[in-house]
Amino acid sequence: MKPTDIDILKEIARFEATVAESEYPLGWCWRQVRVWPSTLNKLVIEGLLEVTFSSNSYTGYRLSDLGKAVVESIQNEEQKKPEPARPVVMDDLFGDIIGHDEVKELLRACLLAEKPVHVLLAGPPALAKSLFLWDIERAAGERAIWLVGSATSKAGLWDVVAERQPQLILIDELDKMNAADTAALLSLMEGGRLVRAKRGRELNMSNQLRVVAASNRLSTLSPELRSRFAIQKLTVYNRRDYLTVVKGVLVTLENLDEEQADEVARSLDGLSQDVRDAVRVARLAPRLGIKRAVKLIIGGNTNEK
Repeated sequence: MKPTDIDILKEIARFEATVAESEYPLGWCWRQVRVWPSTLNKLVIEGLLEVTFSSNSYTGYRLSDLGKAVVESIQNEEQKKPEPARPVVMDDLFGDIIGHDEVKELLRACLLAEKPVHVLLAGPPALAKSLFLWDIERAAGERAIWLVGSATSKAGLWDVVAERQPQLILIDELDKMNAADTAALLSLMEGGRLVRAKRGRELNMSNQLRVVAASNRLSTLSPELRSRFAIQKLTVYNRRDYLTVVKGVLVTLENLDEEQADEVARSLDGLSQDVRDAVRVARLAPRLGIKRAVKLIIGGNTNEK
């Protein structure tokens, strides 16, 4: 059944439920429901309406038993669908990320917007792009799924979204996503629709979701994909901000105390601008010690004792 026919049946059902029958004792006419007679006749042929009176000057209609059953089924299905909830945004969202104030403002606004606005964070590695995705994932919980562009082909974006039906997709390394997943993403971002034949059946789902992605390069992304995003280019941290970010991440995400986090940050000072290096060092430090972990991961002169 076409969406327009569904809307017409719902409007007719609303009319019959809210207008006294004394207003249409012979059945309502096309003018009362504002639907052309040709459309009503088609619904009669399909058994959804019945003609209750017919003369040269007047034709009366009512919903048939089948039409009432179809409307009731549609309404029951609509009631089962939960209202689209916005991803939960904590008051301290991005509190562990230093700087990038305009990026934070844009992301908060997009996450709370009535309708989806997709955001792409762009720039070379070590600019906190993944930190933004981590924070959003923690705030949104099960409403979000995290994907890495270079690995989505293992399960397939179509399969993941069809199974989880998230409200928010977080994609790291968007520039490495394969062609099939990129095509599915384009469809989802345009209208929330995902249509594909699979194992002899067709899934046609509609899901108004939001996408927040990160990419090291913009040049490899198609114009169609770039046009679907509000693009924010991140700038390089200065030394002070980098140290602060590292300590914040290690305390918040790796459960280090302030003293340990500060030691890791200072051991990497001047050797790396990548927060991931700090995370790796923190995870290896209990076995190797901080300085040895830095030397093995980064190399260079760490003045190991």
